[in-house]
Amino acid sequence: MASPVLKTLSILLGLFFIFVGTIKISSVISKDLHKDLRKEYVKYAKVFPLSDMLDFKVPSKWYRRTVGVLEIVFGAAMAFYPNHKIKNGANIGLLGLTLMAVYSHYMVADHFERTAPALVFLFLLCGRLVVFYQVQRKEMLMSEQLVSNGFKQE
Repeated sequence: MASPVLKTLSILLGLFFIFVGTIKISSVISKDLHKDLRKEYVKYAKVFPLSDMLDFKVPSKWYRRTVGVLEIVFGAAMAFYPNHKIKNGANIGLLGLTLMAVYSHYMVADHFERTAPALVFLFLLCGRLVVFYQVQRKEMLMSEQLVSNGFKQE
């Protein structure tokens, strides 16, 4: 994959999720944001979708930490790992986490200002997948064209 758009999107999205995941785990970057997220995750843990199905209440501390670690791992894979299958897996994982964030914001009736960043990054992650599949399709068509031209010349 030699697309500069795809590489740029992968690196920037990956770095963003590493940054956000670090804020969720520790107060090294911003004590105020970390404190705010700790309060918010108490509400989000109450509306965790699997808690009703599994009859299990998720502790907000572990929910926040798990989401933070997953964002760091998926973000690092997206930003730095060279294999496109791993990058797409990380993209899909982050897409799932972002969908869960949008769902949580909706269920606790957060204001749009609080939901908007999750929506923006949801669309960016979807856009990255679309760009990947377009680049892949273009490369496949070019290779088919080379093969068909090669057979015509013989």
